[in-house]
This record gives sequence, C-alpha cells and structure tokens, in this order.
Amino acid sequence: MRILLSTNAAQRLKDRFPAIFAGQSYQIVLADDNRPGVDFDCAFISRDVTGLSSKFELEPATQHFYDLLLNAPSLQWVHTHSAGSDRPIFSTLLKQRRMVTTSAGANAAIVAQSALAGILALARHFPKMAKNQAQRQWRSLMADDLPADLERQTAVIVGWGAIGQKIAALLQALGVHCEVMRFNLPVGESPGVKVHPISALATVLPRANWLILACPLSAETKRLIDAAALSRLPRGAHIINVARGEMIVEADLVAALQTGGLGGAYLDVFEFEPLRLDSPLWNSDNVIVTPHSAGHSQGNAQRVEDLFFTNLSHFMQQQPLLNLVP
Repeated sequence: MRILLSTNAAQRLKDRFPAIFAGQSYQIVLADDNRPGVDFDCAFISRDVTGLSSKFELEPATQHFYDLLLNAPSLQWVHTHSAGSDRPIFSTLLKQRRMVTTSAGANAAIVAQSALAGILALARHFPKMAKNQAQRQWRSLMADDLPADLERQTAVIVGWGAIGQKIAALLQALGVHCEVMRFNLPVGESPGVKVHPISALATVLPRANWLILACPLSAETKRLIDAAALSRLPRGAHIINVARGEMIVEADLVAALQTGGLGGAYLDVFEFEPLRLDSPLWNSDNVIVTPHSAGHSQGNAQRVEDLFFTNLSHFMQQQPLLNLVP
C-alpha cells in the first residue's frame, strides 16, 4: 500500500506504521519529493499541508499537495485533519469517486471552550475593558450599562454534533437555558435541552440571547443568518460563530451591529478568509475577531493522527471508515 504524506507528517508518524501493517509491505510517498502523476492508494492531509492556506487562497505547498491528489490514478481514500469538508478540493475528489474522511470531533472540546471564552468575554464586556486598557483609562463597569447576568439567559445552538453538545454542557453549568436547532430527527427533549427542527428557527430566534452556530456548512446552512433572521433576535442579543463564515450574510451582520440591534459577536470564521483589511468588523468595539483558530491546540494533532490510523486500519481490512463524507 502506498500512502501520500507530507515530509513533516512522515517524520512524526514513521514509528506507528510498522504496528499497523504488521509485516505487510507499504510505501510512504513524500509529497515534497514528487510531481503530479505519482501514484498512491491513500493520503493524509495533515495540518502542516494546509498551513496558512484558506479555502479561498492556497499557498504553493498546499496547491502542490492537492495537485498530487487530483492526478493519482489509484487514489481511493483521503483523510483530512479538518472537521469540515467544505473546501473545494473535497467536492472535486468526491466527484472523482474518491472516499474522503474528516477529523470531526477531534477538536470539539477545544472549539466549545473557545466559544465559551467568547461568550464570557462578551458577557463581561471584556472587549470594552481591553480598549480602555490600551488607552490607559481606568473606567469601571459602573460607568456604563452593567453586564446582564448570564444565569437564566437563553442560548440557541444551531447544530447538535459533538461541538454543539459540549457547548450546551458548559453553558448549562453556568445556568444558561439551552435550546437546540437540529437538522435531523429525532426532535424532542434531550437532557436539560429543548430540541427543535431547523424549520422552526424563525419562531425560536426571538428567545435567543445568544445565537451559537456550530454546524457544518451545507446548502441548507449557507446564508442561513440574514437580515430577516437577525431582525428576529431580541435587541442586545449576541452571535457566536465557530462554524463557517458563509452561514452568515456578513453585510447584514455588520449592519445589525452598527445600528445597535445586536449586542456583539464572537466570530472565528468569515465569508472570505483572511478577513479583508477594510472590514468594519476589525474595529467594532463589540466584536471579537479570531483568525479561524477556535479549534487549534497542542493536543489536536495527536487526536487527528489517532483517527487517521484507526481509519487506515479499517481501510486495510475493508471495514467502514469513520467520518466518511457522503
């Protein structure tokens, strides 16, 4: 079996392959040493392959790896470090009838913690106080509108995968009431959480002090939150987006923030990445901007690699793969 890896991944993982193959022959194909047309059976897109690339702008090394994937005659399966599969490369591979698996769930706890950090920072007016600190202004919260207590507020979480469930658990510990919008049945009561079908979003939004997006990008979720949806939120509500930027119509979000309809937002993802230099979101006092980093942590690589090796074992034994993209 031939496996395409980056040089970095090959060096990190070299000691793990012998146990998986148990005497069977295998070959590591190094992306850096080959040109499009080299053949292999499977590939692992590790974090270093995508580097600082986004799905809109690719670095040369990322493009080279993708070109290898698209021109390998025998390629059957690709595993990616990403939790999502919305980069164009994956739709192209699927059209070529290659199997694609993701690392969904590997960084769920980290993303949930990032979402909680954004919620707490906004709830406690940290962006405002950080600005005061930068200007060396000693300005107590008593000088402005006092923060509302989080306890008994309502969070509406769009998506009930591993990330959404972990966010709900963290918020419930703080006394926040959680309601969930699901895309698949069953719909009903889950422990401590009221569940609704996504078709009921318009009727649930007026209760959302916090609208939290934690679901994959799809035809159903693209541009889900537009001016009409934003207008249904109660005045002073906040938006947390740790999903994908295309789920929100960004111009409508900016308008809602500027007019004061929204209390603030924590945004880790954007319609176009990197966020354009002229975006008003950079300078908004009530917005926290992070560069698509909510899921990054030192421990994430190990969890992704463990999932890759589990799937590699399944692939060799012709067993169903985990996180297979339909």
